[in-house]
This record gives sequence, C-alpha cells and structure tokens, in this order.
Amino acid sequence: MSKVYKTIKQGLEEAVDYSNGRRAKARVFKPSDIDVKEIRQKIGMSQTNFAASMGISVATLRHWEQGDRYPQGLALVLLNLVAKEPRTVFEILGK
Repeated sequence: MSKVYKTIKQGLEEAVDYSNGRRAKARVFKPSDIDVKEIRQKIGMSQTNFAASMGISVATLRHWEQGDRYPQGLALVLLNLVAKEPRTVFEILGK
C-alpha cells in the first residue's frame, strides 16, 4: 500500500469511529456561537455594508440577526474571526 492510501484509509477509519460515537484521534473544531447583530453593531456597520462585505444578502443577515436562521459552516467561521479581529479580516478582504 502506498503512503497516500494508508493516510486516506486512516482518516476514513477515524471518521467512521467518530460517527459511531467512539472517541477518535481526530480533532473536531466547533466554532463558538455568536450574536451576528452584536458583531455588526460593535464594528459600526450598516446591515447593507456588512452584508456586502461578507458576501451575503441583506435578507440572510436579517434572518441571522432575528434568530430565524443561524450561520453555519464557513460563514460561522468567518463571523467568529470578524468578532475577534474585525480590522484584520476586513483588511485581508480588501474592504
């Protein structure tokens, strides 16, 4: 077996173990829960500007702020970064 195959096989075995409730060696990262409205207000941006800067629609932002929906995946990761280092994130994004 090649080294690549062994690595992939190990990763798949760990994923199966984790999904079956067995403690796996893999590290699981869960972004912190956030208050999107609080983040936006803290950095002093309007809903329109914040949504445009994040690449989302104003409607999506409003749903998040009203609690109808919750950001997930990469959006949640990015919002956590904005909450901690807004200047750095927007500098990187060129905003």
